[in-house]
Amino acid sequence: MELKQLQYFMAICEELHFTKAAEKMGVSAPNISQQIRRLEEELGVLLFDRVGKTIVLTDAGAILREHGTAVFKHLQQAGDAIADLKQMQGGSLSIGVLPGDADLMFNAMLLNFHQTYPTISLSLLETTKVTEQVLDRSIDVGVTIGPVIDERLTTIPLFHEEFSLAVSVHDPLATESFIPLSRLQTLKMVMFPPDHQCRKLIDHFCRESGFALQPHMVTTTLSSLLQMVQSGVGPCVLPRLLLENLHNPDIKVVHLRNPTPSQDICLIYRSDRYVGYAMRTFIKTLRAYIETAIQHAKSS
Repeated sequence: MELKQLQYFMAICEELHFTKAAEKMGVSAPNISQQIRRLEEELGVLLFDRVGKTIVLTDAGAILREHGTAVFKHLQQAGDAIADLKQMQGGSLSIGVLPGDADLMFNAMLLNFHQTYPTISLSLLETTKVTEQVLDRSIDVGVTIGPVIDERLTTIPLFHEEFSLAVSVHDPLATESFIPLSRLQTLKMVMFPPDHQCRKLIDHFCRESGFALQPHMVTTTLSSLLQMVQSGVGPCVLPRLLLENLHNPDIKVVHLRNPTPSQDICLIYRSDRYVGYAMRTFIKTLRAYIETAIQHAKSS
């Protein structure tokens, strides 16, 4: 069995059409048909049943497709590993995050990462389709809301994220250690717009509690939200880990209860991809960054 024959066979499995498979492989239809006949003669079995213009895999063809998939997966991993070696601990990595999470989670970490690993090129993409884009390989890794259950993906839990209320130290609420979530409906809130991931989560918990949040002010940036909070325009709901690591003396963190808005954050990548130096380094750095942030929050 030649590798080229296996490539032709896999192309036909994808297209279920000899002419289309031939076009995909850049050869003539008679050529690809001849190679498949030779492969069938060598194996002593039919790989396809031909019914008119329709072809289907035989049982033997299904077995070969399964093993052919594994062969090309290993070849891709070998190529990735060699490319990674040639880059001498450099490389590039594309990271997908949900809209808004770049500001909330990554800006400070990416700056430190670049300073520590200047030979690794990172690109950060905000997308609502993190899982889909990891699966179609348009991004290498994704950070998204868990759980993500898909046998094609490797999932690494990062942390459980809870949300709290940020208020000005001069706000009467600053004397409270916690308030019930239902109290938000009586406050003049400042929030992200409705399509922001953080806002979507808070709106969901508010609806579950029987009310709709009606913010007094809406802005798209984290910096403007924090400025309005510390200026006394109104309180805002943000990730507690973020707020406690800001160490802003003009902002007090008030816990939300009954219920506490929260979500699980995880990192995902395709299980069949080679985990090279760039990805290994990013995952290690991200987990250390989150662990440090959690420890700082506990000690503050």
